[in-house]
Amino acid sequence: MVAEPARDLAEDLSVALLLALERLSPLERAAFLLHDVFDMDYAAIGEVIDRTEAACRQLVARAREHVRDRRPRYQADDDEARRVADAFLVAAASGDAAGLARVLAEDAVMYSDGGGKRRSALNPIVGRDKIMRFYVGIRGKGGGFSAQRATASTLNGLPGFVLHTDEGAETLAVEIVEGRVVAIYRVRNPEKLSRFG
Repeated sequence: MVAEPARDLAEDLSVALLLALERLSPLERAAFLLHDVFDMDYAAIGEVIDRTEAACRQLVARAREHVRDRRPRYQADDDEARRVADAFLVAAASGDAAGLARVLAEDAVMYSDGGGKRRSALNPIVGRDKIMRFYVGIRGKGGGFSAQRATASTLNGLPGFVLHTDEGAETLAVEIVEGRVVAIYRVRNPEKLSRFG
C-alpha cells in the first residue's frame, strides 16, 4: 500500500507533468514524448510525425526549453504572488472586469477540468479579454464561484485555493509571472479531488 504523502506527491507530479505538456505545441509534445519518454530516435520520430530528423531534434530541444522556461518565477509563499492570487479570486468571483484586467497578463490561459462530471470549459480559454468575458458572463448568469468557503493553499507549487461548494471541493491555482496571472488551473473533477474532502 502506498503511503498517503507518497500518493499525494505522485498526484502532484502527474498534474505538474500534464500542465507542462499543455504548454507545448502538438508537434513539440509528440516529439518530446516519443524521444524522452518512449526513447525513440529522431529518425523514427520523423517518420511518425512526418518531419526531418533535424526538425525533430529542434522540436525536442524547444519543448525542453519551454518546459524549463515556464516554471513559476515566484514561490507560492511570496507575498506578491499571494496578493495577486487573492485579487484574482475576488475579481473572478464578483465578475469585476476592471479587477481582472489589472491582474491578468494579456496572453493568459485558463484551463478547466470537470472530468465530464461537473461543468467546465471544454477547451483552454486563451487571452485576457476572453477570460474576462468568461467570468463576467457567468457572473451575469448567476453563476461564478458559488464557494461557501475558499481556503488559501499551495497547489503544485502555485498559489491557489481550495473552494468548498455545494457540489464538493474544487481547486483553483494561478501561475504568476512579473506580477500578472499568466495561467489559471481550475480542477472540478471529483475523481481528482478526493484528498480535499
